[in-house]
Formats: sequence, C-alpha cells, structure tokens
Amino acid sequence: MRERQGKGGMEGPEPHARGIERGIERLELVRKAKESARAAGDLRGQKARGWTEKVLTRTATGAVYAILTVVCLFWGKVPTAVLVTAMAWTCCSEFFRMSRMGGHEPNEILGLGASILFTLAPLASHGSATLYVLLLMMVLCAVWYVMTPRAGIADVALTAFGPIYTSLMFSTIVTIRSAAPGFDGGLLAFGVMGSVWLNDATAYFVGTRFGRHKLAPKISPNKSIEGLFGGLAGSVLIWLVMAVIPVSGIGWPLALVAGPVVGIMAVAGDLFESRVKRGVGVKDSGNVLPGHGGLLDRSDSMLFGCAVAFLLLRLGGVL
Repeated sequence: MRERQGKGGMEGPEPHARGIERGIERLELVRKAKESARAAGDLRGQKARGWTEKVLTRTATGAVYAILTVVCLFWGKVPTAVLVTAMAWTCCSEFFRMSRMGGHEPNEILGLGASILFTLAPLASHGSATLYVLLLMMVLCAVWYVMTPRAGIADVALTAFGPIYTSLMFSTIVTIRSAAPGFDGGLLAFGVMGSVWLNDATAYFVGTRFGRHKLAPKISPNKSIEGLFGGLAGSVLIWLVMAVIPVSGIGWPLALVAGPVVGIMAVAGDLFESRVKRGVGVKDSGNVLPGHGGLLDRSDSMLFGCAVAFLLLRLGGVL
C-alpha cells in the first residue's frame, strides 16, 4: 500500500498510525487523571482488592482463633483456663496501653497480676477464690496509692477496672466450662461462646449488605440497626439449638430469654470498647490479630456476652 505524500515530497504517516498515536495520548491522559485516585486507593479495582484481602485475612485469623478456642474448650477446664488467662492478660495489657495514651498511669504490675489470678480462681476448690482475689487487689491498690504521691485517683480506678473489665468477665467462660465434666461442659461453653460469635458474624454480614440506619453513629459509624437484628437472630438460633439438644438442661424459656439478651449485651460490649478507643483517639486496641486489630477488639463483645450468659445460667439453675 502506498503512503500519502506530504508537502515537498516528504512522506507522511498513514492514517492508522496517527490513530494509534491519538489512542496512546488519550490513554495517557486517562492515566494521569486517575493518578490522584490511584495514590489515594480510591480506584474501583483497588477497593475490590482491598476488601477481598481484608475479608480473607479477617476470616483466616478468626478461624485460627476459633479452632484454638474450641480445642481447649473440649480438652478440659484446665486448658480452657490457660487459654483464657493468656487472652485476658493480653486484653488487660491493651486496655492499659490505651489508658496511658489517655494520659493516665495505672499500675500495670498490680493490674496484670490480678488479670492472671481472676481467670485461674474458678479452678480453685474454694468457691470464694474470686472474691479473695478481688479484695486482695483492692487492698494492694489502696496501699500503692498511699505510697505513690504521683498517682492520681483515676490511675487507681483504672488499675482496678482493667482486670475487672477484661479478666474477671473473661473468667465466666472458665466457670461455665467447669460446670460439667467432660464433653458436656465443653459443649455448654462452646454454645455460649458460639452464640456471641454468630451474633458478631451475622451482624457484620447483614449490616454490610442491608445496613441503612445507623445504630450509634457517634461511637461506631459502621454499625446499623439492621445488623443488630441480624446478630440477634444468630444468637437466638444458637440458644434454641442448645434447648433442642438439650445442653446441660437448658430449656426453652431460658433459651428464648438468653438468646436476645446475650446478643444485645455483646453489642453493648462492642460499643463500650469502641467508645474507649474513640476517647483516646485510636482505631484498634493493638495489632496482635491481623484483620481484627487487638485481641480486645476481638473479645469486647465476648466479655459482656459471656458475663451475662453466666448470670442467666446461674439464675436459670444450670450452673
């Protein structure tokens, strides 16, 4: 094919060559226009990839956490106590870290020591072991306050509140597991914790998919009323299953009350920790769990949910 002749007998580019050049120029302009969005991670592909990676990481971490917990629950009350003690100690440490970021100076030696004793107390043969730990902690906090002029009353309050909030509430799992020997005790503890897990999972997926109305926008903007009801459905389902089996004599009346109450208190625990984090200006309590943040971020709903479940099981005559 002959090329067109330009002025002065010089050969000019063919039409399709000029078209290719214009196409390249347009692509370059589009690329430059998207440069700022790419740098900010706002491109559609980047968002989809980021969401997928986040879900996969969160799921994998949650699976490892759940498997380890389930193994210890069915292994026995001592492995359960050891695992819960490690978790409580970590959560208490993260709470003290946030307290320091808020300008306070709690006594971490006293607080972390109490966090270990609270979760081991249910293993003691004496039924008042937990009370002894609580009284001992309060006395030591008072002595420390008297002997430390720089300590403020808020530091003392946080020193005591840290292990009570994390470890004392976590110890209810050990108490529930110790209620029955062997498989039955493991199944009861697994059912209680499973109701909180399913509450969290269904609330997350229902809220992500159908959430339109904010639950507590000033505390946790991502939570929705639709997610709340989705989570309650998951919690109630687990308790109804425990009534059908039945697990440790759990009846229908107890299941119908415990299901929604435990679900609501699990959400309250999540919002409580969210407000603590917002108060000190942090997104996560720590970074020990990829995709979840800190262990306290993963356990906040479990603390309140299991504590209320313990109370209901005790009132219902199961414990």
